[in-house]
Amino acid sequence: MTSADMTSAPTAPATDLCPDRRGVLPQAALDAADAAEAVAGAAGLRVRSLTALPDLEAVQRLYERIWRPEGTSSPVTTELLRALSKAGSYVGGAFAGDELVGACIGFFGTPASGSLHSHIAGVSPRAQGRNVGFALKVHQRAWALLQGIGEIAWTFDPLIARNAYFNVAKLAADPVEYLPNFYGRMNDGINGADDTDRLVVSWRLDAAPVAGACRGRHRIAPRAVLRDAAQALAVSASGTPVRAPRSGARTLLVGVPPDIEGMRLSDPALASSWRAALRDVLGGLLADGARVRGFDRAGWYVVSRPDGPNEGKK
Repeated sequence: MTSADMTSAPTAPATDLCPDRRGVLPQAALDAADAAEAVAGAAGLRVRSLTALPDLEAVQRLYERIWRPEGTSSPVTTELLRALSKAGSYVGGAFAGDELVGACIGFFGTPASGSLHSHIAGVSPRAQGRNVGFALKVHQRAWALLQGIGEIAWTFDPLIARNAYFNVAKLAADPVEYLPNFYGRMNDGINGADDTDRLVVSWRLDAAPVAGACRGRHRIAPRAVLRDAAQALAVSASGTPVRAPRSGARTLLVGVPPDIEGMRLSDPALASSWRAALRDVLGGLLADGARVRGFDRAGWYVVSRPDGPNEGKK
């Protein structure tokens, strides 16, 4: 066997980032690009920015399959994607082989903010559980840092437990604002007729918890914190929301049902009662200055009041 026979072909990069200006770019951006490459490679994906018209058309078709909009409405159009891409905003896609299995779109905020707003991200149902969404967000972070952007913000439905865990624990994003019925009625197969309350999160891209999260170190609430916290909103045995009497505890647990999407189909009235309860409790706490410190897999937001742990007093 010759030495040529023993030499394997180089592995294609899993992302399109691969900066070749080491020593010129900030180390945080280089580390973020390395993390994105590692996550995509481990998931068996190719994640890249999308500019070609066939790719953008594929994003529109993918989103329509995920959200199942009523009538002729669509979560996003090819024309808008084309404009965003041309303007330099973020349009990213994750591929398993030649198949687009996930996409994420973001546009820039006000010039002074130095931030990107991540508007919509979706993963094909056939690719659930493959870390596609995680690979897209880690790629988006690296892309933003390479552009000199320091923050990404986005919204999510705070009633969907798996999304709360993904955003708050797996990505270490910080909820900063509760928005009641932010989009109005969306008329699709996910939101149904429910109000579209959203939680805004801020992702400080160079923060140590965020960098760690992108390397697989989730932000997990310590057991002692969960044990000592008081329940502000809980799920009863029958699935109804139970508000606890006002407590003076510094750390509170705010629960959500395990499957609000299924509840919207099986019991819309109960789903609506959960929307009202979470808006009142979590929205009220955030309006009063409390902060979400984590989200536990058991379905609890971990919330500290302004004079609680890690806040300090002035």
